Amino acid sequence: MTPEDIIARHAAALDRRRAQDALWQDCYDHVLPPATGGRVPLFDATAADAAEQLAASLLAELTPPWSRWFGLAPARGTADPAAAAAMEDAAETLQVHLDRSNFALEMHQAFLDLVIAGTGLLLVEEAPPGDASALRFTAVPLREAVLEEGGAGRLDTVFRAARLTHADLAARFPAAALPRIEDGEDTPRHRVIEAVWPERDGHRFRAVLVTDAAPVMLAEGRFAENPFIAFRWLKAPGETYGRSPVAKALPDIRTANKVVELVLKNASIAATGIWQAEDDGVLNPATVRLEPGAIIPRAPGSSGLTPLAAPGNFDVSQLVLADLRARIRTALLADRLGPDRRGQMTATEVLERAAETARLLGATYGRLQAELLAPLVARCMSILRRRGEIPSLVIDGREAVPRYRSPLAQVQGRADAANTLLFLQAVRAMGPEAVAQLDLPAAARWLGRTLSAPAEVLIPETPSAKE
Repeated sequence: MTPEDIIARHAAALDRRRAQDALWQDCYDHVLPPATGGRVPLFDATAADAAEQLAASLLAELTPPWSRWFGLAPARGTADPAAAAAMEDAAETLQVHLDRSNFALEMHQAFLDLVIAGTGLLLVEEAPPGDASALRFTAVPLREAVLEEGGAGRLDTVFRAARLTHADLAARFPAAALPRIEDGEDTPRHRVIEAVWPERDGHRFRAVLVTDAAPVMLAEGRFAENPFIAFRWLKAPGETYGRSPVAKALPDIRTANKVVELVLKNASIAATGIWQAEDDGVLNPATVRLEPGAIIPRAPGSSGLTPLAAPGNFDVSQLVLADLRARIRTALLADRLGPDRRGQMTATEVLERAAETARLLGATYGRLQAELLAPLVARCMSILRRRGEIPSLVIDGREAVPRYRSPLAQVQGRADAANTLLFLQAVRAMGPEAVAQLDLPAAARWLGRTLSAPAEVLIPETPSAKE
């Protein structure tokens, strides 16, 4: 794409996105308003608390900080201990760089966008030499990005628009031929559009400065993997952007907010009362102060200031509000992914709760694994390979396959392991002849792979042992 094509294509994609802007703004106003205050006054914090819990739970269940949530394993049929050790070392190296970087901070912010707007965007860049980590992450606000879906159903074309000062422009694009700008200009008025789109041999990148005259090319390059990782909560057929759990619960969120507002108004009336007074020329309502010890004059024979009976109590609002809050927490999975409040649970209850969570998030987890986890691992591994931190390994190829070890990814593995252990127990009860039909070392290795046990606890498999 030429600079003119980038500007025109960005404008067309922005026009298609405008239908989402009003809904996104409404979701943010009710759940995560700006620090300066949103357009909607908030009276109920149920949705805000549940959305924050869901984002934190996604971070803990999918990409837990300071924990190995991924790994590399040999492909089926590969039994080379050296290759397995190299893959384990590569995964450990990547984990060290993730722990030293700002991954957990930015990933949580991207999950907030995912929960509220249904689409998150994470930028994965190579950090400058000398930093503690080779990786640098940025949660790109959705309002700055315009996305296009490719033929494979991925959000692989990304336009990012920003306004920069002249100093920021010179610092970010030092090799660019910037137009003449007067000294002392420090307002972010320069509009820059960054575009990344797929090509046959990778992804192309160009940054364009929009001016009144012809657009100015600031930088261009090529990536093996897309540095922008866009992922969605769920998607309806024919749509580009994802749908969020907050948008699904938005009618209940609006209603709960209004009910709490009415309850507070009713409480204010109950505390201060509504009063009436005769217009006898003596009592001046403008000078009346309803406070302890106040003396209010009245004319002889007049009723003075008398309270007006309230129209009735609003106790039914508590029943409505409890139902609304329960539906909001259910829609945002606050009672599913959050900590269990019933106290000590048995092992069976833990497995049942994990299985129910897997059923609820099965489709969402599958989409996040394809649109977030796999591209994230591939992009990070590519950066570390280029820097010489890890050897050349093929992700999703014959040499290695990714293995996800996050708590949510291990739910199905634990269920499979429980079924296998039940089978082994039943076979053992059948007697020695039945046990002789089992390959116990193979069963132990299968359980180790299924439960993501470290490779060090197993004896390396040799080709002769495999035969």
